[in-house]
Amino acid sequence: MSAVTLGAPVKASAGEGRIGLRANLRHIGALARRNLLQIKQDPESMFDAVLMPIIFILLFVYVFGGSIAGKGNERVYVNYLVPGLMAMMGMNIAMAVGSGVNEDFKKGVMDRFRTMPIARSSVLIAKIVVEVGRMLVATGILLGMGFALGLTVKTSALHLLAAVGLSTVFGASLMWIFILLGLAMKTPQAIQGVAMIVLMPLQFGSSIFAPTQKMPGWLESFTKYNPLSNLADAARNLVNGGPVAHSVWMTLAWSVGITLVTAPLAVARFRSKT
Repeated sequence: MSAVTLGAPVKASAGEGRIGLRANLRHIGALARRNLLQIKQDPESMFDAVLMPIIFILLFVYVFGGSIAGKGNERVYVNYLVPGLMAMMGMNIAMAVGSGVNEDFKKGVMDRFRTMPIARSSVLIAKIVVEVGRMLVATGILLGMGFALGLTVKTSALHLLAAVGLSTVFGASLMWIFILLGLAMKTPQAIQGVAMIVLMPLQFGSSIFAPTQKMPGWLESFTKYNPLSNLADAARNLVNGGPVAHSVWMTLAWSVGITLVTAPLAVARFRSKT
């Protein structure tokens, strides 16, 4: 990507403060296109978005569905599981953002971007835009598999789209956390290791896979404050019907809070990283 694509060749520190909204959006678009071209050149990078939802839904429906919903009631479990898995897609896709940012720094790509007259945030936002697209692909495949296995939307198509949108907003907020990890840690392996240590308790200590009423008291209390439980409950009630106000507002509050805390930290780390 040349400097001509992004703007006039001036000093980054001097030009960044004068960048307007239109120019910033143009830079984000150019950088997002660069990230999409990377995926086109390396289609294997889409394997997680394509295969993960298929593997998860088949695994949990046919291995655990009978135990949780009762033998022969796997189709009932599909309506419980799929909205919950929508909450998990964003979290798993978000892990790839941190690894990608880390690898770009190792290749010197990010150093080149920092010499250009572009807003530092545009580089990171472009990453998030493309990863949101990958998340939507994964969610679409998940829903396709869900419908094939008997998923029924008991509300309306608009409610289903609202569930997808809510999952996307929360997943995008998590990407800032992983970008920050990608900028702070030395290797992609370290990022994945830390992510798994944090994500596994959050995923399985939630209402994604099973109702929380039968969990031990201490774990049930944890699930009430787990943002993944709020998102899973909101998406599930949007699809199946039920009260959604509390879960939706809690999910949005978590999303805004995470973004407000981690986005400025990630941009500041991007500026100062050596």
